[in-house]
Amino acid sequence: MRFTPHPEQMNMRSVAFGQYSTAGAKNENQDFHGALHPEGVDLAVKGVAVAVADGISTSKLGATAAETAVKSFLSDYYCTSAAWSVRTAAERVITAANSWMFAQNSNGRVLLDEERETGLVCTFSALVIKSRSAHIFHIGDARIARLDSGGVEALTEPHRISLGGGQTYLGRALGINRNVEIDYRQVAVQPGDLFILSTDGVHEHLGDRAMARIVAEAPTLDDAARQITDAAAANGSLDNLTVQLVRIESLPDGELTDLTGQEAELPPAPLLRAGEEFEGYTIIRQLHASSRSHVYLARDGDEDRPVALKVLSTELALDEGARAAMQLEEWVMRRIAHQNVLRAAPQRGARSYLFSVSEYVEGPSLLEWIHDHARPDLTQVRDIVRQIASGLLAMHRREMVHRDVRPHNVIIDGNGTAKIIDFGSVRVAGIDEIAPRESEDAAYAGTLQYSAPELYRGHPATPRSDLYSLGVIAYQMLTGKLPYGTSIPATASNSGLRRMTYVPATSINPDVPPWMDGAIARAVSLDPVGRYEELSEFTFDLAHPNQQFLDREAGPLLTRNPLRTWQIIAALLAVALLVSVATHSAFAPDQSPQTKETKQ
Repeated sequence: MRFTPHPEQMNMRSVAFGQYSTAGAKNENQDFHGALHPEGVDLAVKGVAVAVADGISTSKLGATAAETAVKSFLSDYYCTSAAWSVRTAAERVITAANSWMFAQNSNGRVLLDEERETGLVCTFSALVIKSRSAHIFHIGDARIARLDSGGVEALTEPHRISLGGGQTYLGRALGINRNVEIDYRQVAVQPGDLFILSTDGVHEHLGDRAMARIVAEAPTLDDAARQITDAAAANGSLDNLTVQLVRIESLPDGELTDLTGQEAELPPAPLLRAGEEFEGYTIIRQLHASSRSHVYLARDGDEDRPVALKVLSTELALDEGARAAMQLEEWVMRRIAHQNVLRAAPQRGARSYLFSVSEYVEGPSLLEWIHDHARPDLTQVRDIVRQIASGLLAMHRREMVHRDVRPHNVIIDGNGTAKIIDFGSVRVAGIDEIAPRESEDAAYAGTLQYSAPELYRGHPATPRSDLYSLGVIAYQMLTGKLPYGTSIPATASNSGLRRMTYVPATSINPDVPPWMDGAIARAVSLDPVGRYEELSEFTFDLAHPNQQFLDREAGPLLTRNPLRTWQIIAALLAVALLVSVATHSAFAPDQSPQTKETKQ
């Protein structure tokens, strides 16, 4: 059986399909297959998806299981967050299908062996082609292979367990266990590559050379798929037979414009003036100006409410990187709905210029707040840090890393709510699969003093990088300073970092409890492995004494406060030197001129 979209959706300019399935020698076909080739943004964000499933032959529900697995994957995958990577989106959908099938089979009980042979159980294999990569997901004994100039290469391994004497059984399938292990693989693709998805009734009875010859000689891919199944049956296969052929015709350029489409071609918005009407907005006044952008307070004519409108500076109006960052900024804002993350303004009609619009948040930046609160209340600090962490967590759950977390990019409104702003440097897993950026780009995405040190060594940004930046903010809120001073970017080598020393916040602000300082020290560990795994762990330790840090507080002074220790040592050495000088003077011979004359 097969599931395909309406022919108008089968845009054959990038990928060509050939599919065929038959019951073969059996009375019922328990295989099911399908393919979906979307257009426009969905094609760029999610790619092309192909899937095949094979129901266990001894089960009366094998065909239903296979159909359920394929249809749920092809529909639910395209409903997942556009920010998610292919792997995250696909694995969550497959896991959900497995959980549902297992629940139907067992009603929450441990599945008995005989129930595995009668319930919703099937193998499952899927191929997603996005941008310039193929993503492979595999459970069971179907197969995904690639045919290129070098021949046929199997990209999956069968999950069969040998019992000896030529007998095997299926060791992994959907619906058998509460949790399912999914084989995943990502491979680069190029035009001309052809992928072959087949159930075991095909590839176990027909060699790779024969498949390659049929594909080369058949007039169409549909003809090739049918001839392959016919050849397998002629070679003695008594099973259901299904073949899917997917040929790469062309590939996108791998740019952000693949996602944003025609908007990327819009001319940059001009600099604006108070009182001017622009694209349906009335400009009230300028809020901010820098070498990168200008932000204006404006009023939306339709909604009659204030908005913040951002345009590129004249110097960057034609810079491709700056234009891409502005497109990305609004794209990110429209995909996160969280009280601590700046929201995009409601979408109006088509635009004539490139710019971004967000809600207007009135209040100081966190940097201004820090300047106004030289000795802040600890409860206020914890609350603001917790809010920022909550907003970052909302981004991380969508596989987004901010990369530019600093006091300048947080606004505190009149209600004390912290809002994260400025998303032009955000790393989005789903977009990076379309337009990957160099890892070194992370080092220059944010402000140097707040960026995690691993970024300067060429490593990509991760949620722990954002955690480091948040730890630096917490330290600065409490002390007005930076935990390692301003020299980290200049000493980002491994040897240089080993010489860096954390200056305890308690040595600058005695109001900071040592256990709170211990939490910050862990958050800003120079080694990302030494940091917290989760933002919530950090915010919890900021408000609750961690026994680990209490023990450290009771430990040797050198461990608790190395700076204070060396200050004490230096003071003792100075005292010892003074004592030594005084003692030496008291016992030295009298060398006065009068004494010398007497001796003469």
